[in-house]
Amino acid sequence: MEYKVFCTLFITLMLGFGVLSQETCEVEPKLRINCGWPGVTEQECKAKNCCFDNTVRGTPWCFSPQVIETEEECIF
Repeated sequence: MEYKVFCTLFITLMLGFGVLSQETCEVEPKLRINCGWPGVTEQECKAKNCCFDNTVRGTPWCFSPQVIETEEECIF
């Protein structure tokens, strides 16, 4: 029990409440949040740290990545 409490406390202090964020460009087309403008190129989009996918018509081609929060397990 003490070990688990220590790990949780350590992660909380070191990683900001034990939650890490990762970004992914695997976003459902209907959930995409526009990150570009009409005519934006893939290079311009990626320079803004956004995702680019022009295969789905009627949705933003340049869009914000989805943030995935994961809790890390203490490994000592």
